[in-house]
Amino acid sequence: MSEPIVFCKGGGCTAKLGPGVLERVLSRLPQGERDPDLLIGFESKDDAAVYRVSEELAIVQTLDFFPPMVEDPYRFGQIAAANALSDVYAMGGEVRTALNIVCFPEKMDLNILGRILQGGAEKVQEAGGSLVGGHSIADDGVKYGLSVMGFVDPRRMWPNNGGQVGDQLILTKPLGVGILCTAARVGEAPSGALEAAMDSMSALNRTASEVLRDFAVHACTDVTGFGLLGHLHEMVDGRCSARIRIRQVPHFPEALACADEFLLTAAAQRNRNFLAGKVRFEGVPFAWEELLFDPQTSGGLLAAVAPDEAEAALTALRERGVNARCIGELTAPQAVELTVEQ
Repeated sequence: MSEPIVFCKGGGCTAKLGPGVLERVLSRLPQGERDPDLLIGFESKDDAAVYRVSEELAIVQTLDFFPPMVEDPYRFGQIAAANALSDVYAMGGEVRTALNIVCFPEKMDLNILGRILQGGAEKVQEAGGSLVGGHSIADDGVKYGLSVMGFVDPRRMWPNNGGQVGDQLILTKPLGVGILCTAARVGEAPSGALEAAMDSMSALNRTASEVLRDFAVHACTDVTGFGLLGHLHEMVDGRCSARIRIRQVPHFPEALACADEFLLTAAAQRNRNFLAGKVRFEGVPFAWEELLFDPQTSGGLLAAVAPDEAEAALTALRERGVNARCIGELTAPQAVELTVEQ
């Protein structure tokens, strides 16, 4: 059994509000006159905002933070930073600057805060960006993340809902980190599984984004708190449907084993409830259902790539060390939006 939890009480993207709650709140926000240079705002449920400053340059702006999902403060800092930086990569952009966002108890050991910030700062450097400041408040619990600014060519940016019928769906990281973090908190994670999950969560999506820029990407998102199916629901956006084949989905086998033992997350059940009636499973085991609803922290990119370029994109990704897979495709609208088969 693991040592008693003193730092991590459950966090990462499992701590996010459920998609149903957010949808109800955001739909009631007042909206002023649309700025023609605001290319992407919150109405599209996208990963970041994009604001055009010239014909060739737009600013990408995003923010993300959450409580710890692992016990190691340094690894938590790396993961939280990688997760926030990912929103820029999901737009096809490049990171430029980042600001720290910190909530920390005044009575907690400041060395813990130092390790969190060290992990985050190193990831910003790895992204090629500059850490330029931040904001901190005293709080009852630990929370950390980044506000990130990047650049993208507005003629080549990737919205999350621009996919076309026939596009192949490429996923660049394995699923299951939410389940594995949950299992670790109760001392039930298989040996080595949490370390592998932390390696995946702390890996930047920079390389995957850079490779995919050479191909016809019509839509892209990163897979985080709403799980693969929740983010795919945002991608199809009522304009098309999607089919997923589980035998092609990259995943942690240990996470499937944990799901079989009902080591599940409450956030996955919120995702399942939100998508009721929108997903059809055809002969898919329960553990796989849970994996597809599982909230991911700093998950991979999910890209809708033109069918005639998908194989070349996969080859290029693998040559750069990204273990990407084609997991399905976008289809013409169906009675049920998302279909999952063996």
